Amino acid sequence: MGKCGPRIYSCSNCRCHIAEHDDIISKSFTGRSGRAYLFHAVVNVTVGPKEDRQLTTGLHTVADIQCLECQEVLGWKYEKAYDETQKYKEGKFILEKAKVMREDW
Repeated sequence: MGKCGPRIYSCSNCRCHIAEHDDIISKSFTGRSGRAYLFHAVVNVTVGPKEDRQLTTGLHTVADIQCLECQEVLGWKYEKAYDETQKYKEGKFILEKAKVMREDW
């Protein structure tokens, strides 16, 4: 894919296609390993079991997401937000910047 195609994020471990740049909602999130991005949609991941986790913005039900190819944990999916102001995150995905790479752009 040249510069004309979609800007793709891949797993930094195995280079499996994970997300498109156009699906980023915000780049101002923090993951376990530093900066993280909030995405509308991701592909080629498996969603783990749901668990309640106390995050910076309060209690959320989340599920870790792993690369379909190499099983690397890339971030998590927000399943439920308990605070009204955080409801916009439900059904969205966090990808850790350290776990993904930009593909040819």
